[in-house]
Amino acid sequence: QVQLVESGGGLVQAGGSLRLSCAASERTFSNYAMGWFRQAPGKEREFVATINWSGDITYYADSVKGRFTISRDNAKNTVYLQMNSLKPEDTAVYYCAARGGSYSAEPTAYNYWGQGTQVTVSS
Repeated sequence: QVQLVESGGGLVQAGGSLRLSCAASERTFSNYAMGWFRQAPGKEREFVATINWSGDITYYADSVKGRFTISRDNAKNTVYLQMNSLKPEDTAVYYCAARGGSYSAEPTAYNYWGQGTQVTVSS
């Protein structure tokens, strides 16, 4: 069982930056592909970014490409999401997720989820 805990959310003005962190309890963290997803009020959960087990392959939603960067530190069992040039439409609860196997943009492919962290971008 992998436990995931997100942190780093908050309130920021449009154009600002935040860095989200997701700490995993699993000692074999490097066996898992990781993803970030988000859910705004009244909307379905949507894919943001994913990274493979070693960190050398990443994939982004078009809406965040060029602004967000996913990375991981397997020595610290942590995955990060650096968010720059934030827009009001980025406001959502952000979730990290883990899956054994290859990276994926599909939320149903992930076995383990964190509790989420709120990101609010004011205009």
